[in-house]
Amino acid sequence: MKFWKYHGIGNDFIVLDCISDPVPVDPAWCEQVCDRHFGIGADGVLYILPGEKGTDITMRIINADSSEAEMCGNGIRCVAKHAADTGLVSGDEFTIMTGRGVLKAKVRKDPEDDYVSFVQIDMGAPILDGRQVPVDFDGRFIDQPFECDGVKFRGNAVSMGNPHFITFSDISDEDVRRLGPQLEKHPFFPRKTNVEFARVKDGKIEITVYERGAAWTLACGTGACATTVAAALNKLVPFDEPIDVRLPGGWLKITADSKLRYVLMEGPAELVYTGETDYLR
Repeated sequence: MKFWKYHGIGNDFIVLDCISDPVPVDPAWCEQVCDRHFGIGADGVLYILPGEKGTDITMRIINADSSEAEMCGNGIRCVAKHAADTGLVSGDEFTIMTGRGVLKAKVRKDPEDDYVSFVQIDMGAPILDGRQVPVDFDGRFIDQPFECDGVKFRGNAVSMGNPHFITFSDISDEDVRRLGPQLEKHPFFPRKTNVEFARVKDGKIEITVYERGAAWTLACGTGACATTVAAALNKLVPFDEPIDVRLPGGWLKITADSKLRYVLMEGPAELVYTGETDYLR
């Protein structure tokens, strides 16, 4: 079957159009094909399926370790671009059913070639209640003390449909590399967690990301959203203004609503190449 290789600021995916060429979701195949030495290589596989409950399309995400993610910010931008560029949807605004519910996409096309150059996603409302993130904590876990492997720092827990643990504490590069995989599987997080090591400088946010199910990645869109919400709640950046967020793979613009009704994410998505692959193992 045909596949498309996309990336969103370095977070790369294999996209399958299961509307035009239906195939079952196969996590074991996804793990094989995401292998960077013996497969195509990717952080995950994005299945584009027919819309549900009145939406235009549905997205499912299988990580490189075969686990399924509820949501992926960079992935949904790639899905939105692909759907708009290939005619799976019509118009510049449409809806996508995801593991966290219905999300709204808005695309902007390059006037020179009529292909999508930037995508804005309304990522919905952040989840702050500890038990819903989920973490082993009652109420909001914002700017709370935490300890892992002998290192003490302060942390924040925010869900954008998938759990994120964010710290703005000054942690050495050596400890960051050591703590990322340990925090992902820490018992405080019953469904594991994505981890963001962040700092705010001159009104901009810089993030290093350890993704649940994908390890160190160049970018995480939901992580950028969760980190911006946490930064605003800690009064490190303002609400209701676009904040530049730098990840290893590039920049996103994130706007967190002061009433916590929504978070807007805007950034690029790029087609790398297309190919053919045998779907069955």
